[in-house]
Amino acid sequence: MRTTEINRKTAETDIHLTLNLDGTGKSEIATGCGFLDHMLTLFARHGRFDLTVQCNGDTYVDDHHTVEDIGIVLGNAFTVCLDDKRGIRRYGSMLLPMDETLIACAVDLSGRAYLGYALTIPTEKVGTFDCQLVEEFFAAFVRTCPCAFHLRQFAGSNSHHIIEGAFKAAGRVLKEAAAIEEAYRDEVPSTKGVL
Repeated sequence: MRTTEINRKTAETDIHLTLNLDGTGKSEIATGCGFLDHMLTLFARHGRFDLTVQCNGDTYVDDHHTVEDIGIVLGNAFTVCLDDKRGIRRYGSMLLPMDETLIACAVDLSGRAYLGYALTIPTEKVGTFDCQLVEEFFAAFVRTCPCAFHLRQFAGSNSHHIIEGAFKAAGRVLKEAAAIEEAYRDEVPSTKGVL
């Protein structure tokens, strides 16, 4: 099974995370940031990942360190679970509608880090959540799970819907890219022989 458990403690956050790439979408999320809890729950459910996240962070400052550091740890967890990426599909993409919102998401688990982020979120905050932190989360994920990851918004006027669409799409495309293709289980999907 492709599972891992990661603990990361800094002066700003103390994070415990478990991930099972081949799960059923179960999650237990307690980050201290309610909106992030909601987004990670959706990410796990739509990706069919079993995910637990416990974080004690310096949210008395703001949510920045918590959101960024969870992105770092989640990226690390994916990297560990993917191992040498033998047998994976490597690519995933989708166009996700959510009411008035339309989000495109695509990933190549290439081992090369690039975030193509093109969301236009109309409000500065959703509740108390700073919308700038969406990009910070995905940038942190890409740095520790090196991949080409693109998020693009084609429509959307509701900030909650735009962010939710992005997290749902991210879960689904990562599920697709990380899936094992049985016919190629012993092959690394690259002419280089490594990813």
